[in-house]
Amino acid sequence: MFVEERQQKILELLQENQKVRVKELSRMFEVTEDCIRKDLASMEGRGLLKRAYGGAVLTEGMHPGHSNAVSSRKEKNLKEKQRIAKKAVKLISDGDVVFLDTSTTNLEVAREIIRSKRNVTVVSCMLDIANLFAADGNTGFILLGGEFNRSQIGFLGSLTLSMMENFRFDLCFMGVVGADVKGNVVTTYVPEDGAMKQKAISKSRRRYLVMETKKFDFQANYVFTDFTQVDGIICEKEPQEEIREVLREYGTEIIA
Repeated sequence: MFVEERQQKILELLQENQKVRVKELSRMFEVTEDCIRKDLASMEGRGLLKRAYGGAVLTEGMHPGHSNAVSSRKEKNLKEKQRIAKKAVKLISDGDVVFLDTSTTNLEVAREIIRSKRNVTVVSCMLDIANLFAADGNTGFILLGGEFNRSQIGFLGSLTLSMMENFRFDLCFMGVVGADVKGNVVTTYVPEDGAMKQKAISKSRRRYLVMETKKFDFQANYVFTDFTQVDGIICEKEPQEEIREVLREYGTEIIA
């Protein structure tokens, strides 16, 4: 098979699966892993893909798996988000003050807190989360204000950060757009969202990322933390062993 044919097939596989892995491509095409890495590097140079840990993903403009608008993601991967939420709530104790950021996964965490009848206070700047607790009427809830960001359906910006300043959270749960373990960066799309996440992490005694494992294969544009700054990652299932090995080096717990 000519190089051009192989790379065209790799692109077709990316369009079908949103990601490819070097080891699998090496076996499929019966070439060395170094040969596949050269293919991926060449294709990245032409803007056809973005290399990720152990393989490659579609570039942001071609990627159907994530939108920066919260409204378009509410109903996606609900079962995975619900599994993550159940694990997250097990970490909460009565009396805790818990921060939930503007994340569709945290919408499920909020629902699970309500179902669990935990005696806690939840703080958030996400309007959808506020609506859940307004309907509940039992859980303590504080809504942080600021400038309304329509894509996040929440309040962000300098006023929000100012309101967060005097809080000390027992724990926070942070949604994630992308996570690159090799580069040790965790990313989001919106800089104001990233600034809010950074502030919450700095004000929390325990800090957890809530994310589906597929996000280890994707990156966004704004870095808001690294793996050494969080206590753990809560996923719907175990990530691949090569990812777990790197996270162990960072001292980051995996809850799956």
